[in-house]
Amino acid sequence: MRRFTVLAVALLLAGCGGQADQPNGSSSSASSSGAAPATGAAPATTTGLLPPGVPTEGSRPPADALPPPAEPQQAPAPSGPVPGMQVPVGAAPEGIVADAQTRTVAVAKRNPNELVLINADTGVVTGRTPLPGVVRHLQLARPGGPVLVPVESANALVRVDLPGGRAEPQVITGTVPHDASEAPNGTVFVANEHGGTVAAVRGDQVVKVFTDSVQPAGLAPVGNRMGLLDVRKNDLTVYDADALSIVGSTPAGDGPTHLVADRHGRLIAADTRGDAVRVFSTEPRQLAEVAQPGGPYGIAYDPTRDQLWVASSGTNEVIGYDMATERPREVKRVATVQNPYTVAVDELTGRLFVAGVTAGVVQMVDPT
Repeated sequence: MRRFTVLAVALLLAGCGGQADQPNGSSSSASSSGAAPATGAAPATTTGLLPPGVPTEGSRPPADALPPPAEPQQAPAPSGPVPGMQVPVGAAPEGIVADAQTRTVAVAKRNPNELVLINADTGVVTGRTPLPGVVRHLQLARPGGPVLVPVESANALVRVDLPGGRAEPQVITGTVPHDASEAPNGTVFVANEHGGTVAAVRGDQVVKVFTDSVQPAGLAPVGNRMGLLDVRKNDLTVYDADALSIVGSTPAGDGPTHLVADRHGRLIAADTRGDAVRVFSTEPRQLAEVAQPGGPYGIAYDPTRDQLWVASSGTNEVIGYDMATERPREVKRVATVQNPYTVAVDELTGRLFVAGVTAGVVQMVDPT
């Protein structure tokens, strides 16, 4: 994943955020025993910030021999017409969600760092919420919101209400939080990418930190379990959101980055370096894979139509798959704006929203 400059801890605790660099098988069981407290126990094996007094679990493996994280590809400008409507939002939009209940699309942008709110039906910008730093990925906590906003350069999670855009106080979670996802029991898991930790947050408190990762990235919930992709280990780890324990892990391809879950209880990963889409159970183990050239990166799922959408970062297109069976079946292709790094889908209408990081727009398109 692209690297960012981290601010001093004193600035972070004051709620300030700086500018970041411009972007660009079979399972193995892990320990699920009770976690030892951070105080009075052996030091946690992590390179990043740990909230004081919080229990930890897991051991960070040696990382020197691991490959670098997979990166999205750089695509040229589209050579032909792009379908749908384009909504200008500002510099480098990346990280997008669509909430069917409030009819609101939220997208993160830079210079200044903001969460832009868009009417999902009309494309009208309805609000802008200032953010304390750089954001690359968003998730909805649940239908109706709030939006979970991991602010990488502030080491913090921010929740933003919909449709009004009110930001709740920051929760410091760890070093460079890249993704955040809420389990049905309300526990929010935060992948602190450059700290090698996954923080479990309940309310405004970090209640446990998993230290078994090297570079954690994409997250997705399935029932009482939470899936996590590590972009250095190139594996999928599953956590129990109720017990706050590690369930197990399994290899996840050559360079997985982002993750969603479908209504069948499966986890689906975009293998960016491996040019593939991979499907997993929550045991976890791989169930199926299909090839998708062009650096698949952004990924979204429509539970109403049981369709998966995966954006190929290097070819300016989003590919739709039917998920009725374990093996994804391609059903649609949609041309997109340049460098479609993140994508969202409105489960009410099926409309796609593509964040064009280079053009500074959100593409709204109804697949035909």
